[in-house]
Amino acid sequence: MTAKASIAADGPSEPKGRGRATKALSHNLNGQRLGRKGRDTRERILAATNELLAGPVDVEISLSAVARQASLGMTSLYNYFSDLTELLLAVLEPVMATAEADYVGLLRPRWSEEELGEKALAFVTAYHGFWVKHSRLLHLRNNMADRQNERMMLHRVHAAQPVMRLLVDQMDGGSEEAGSPVFSMGTALMTGLERVVTVTTDMALQNILHSPHPLARTHLLRAEARLMELGIRDYRAMLRDARA
Repeated sequence: MTAKASIAADGPSEPKGRGRATKALSHNLNGQRLGRKGRDTRERILAATNELLAGPVDVEISLSAVARQASLGMTSLYNYFSDLTELLLAVLEPVMATAEADYVGLLRPRWSEEELGEKALAFVTAYHGFWVKHSRLLHLRNNMADRQNERMMLHRVHAAQPVMRLLVDQMDGGSEEAGSPVFSMGTALMTGLERVVTVTTDMALQNILHSPHPLARTHLLRAEARLMELGIRDYRAMLRDARA
């Protein structure tokens, strides 16, 4: 599911790899070391992008729109970001830095059998809250990943991996290898979770389905939490029996 905003394909073709955004922290794309003015300009571009993301959903997110918002020429913008992907990855970086505190950390302590349902719901609700807070940016990332944008696909996978690993740990499958049944269950649970929060935070889709009511979203989140609870219980029992 995608956000209503369109993604413009202005700018040069996207190079593979992710190193250039890191380099831009100390140098611009011409190899010039960033002084205070350069750092301020880069931050100005990022702030303008965030302003557009927080604005009306029918406003296009593109390099040219960002340049206008930042009152910069396109040449100046290209000194810092070679394409839209690189710019959005830079915007995503501080957002994903909050994931541990916002939802990932909830998965780290082992959930007891008695509190599995409560903990699963708390985690699903927290993950949904993270998506609500950063909905448009995350929808844009997933939209671009669905269009086979390699760097966005990698970002999406890397963002999901800690959750899948911790779900495996919750199922007591810490020693199991990737590709095992318990890892497949962790992947399925994470995939289902992302799909549910994608649907429930896509207001255009909710309006098409005539279900923008918060109660409908609550039911979906509770259903996903219940599936997570049952999956964890089931695989704990299966692994316990297999190791007995």
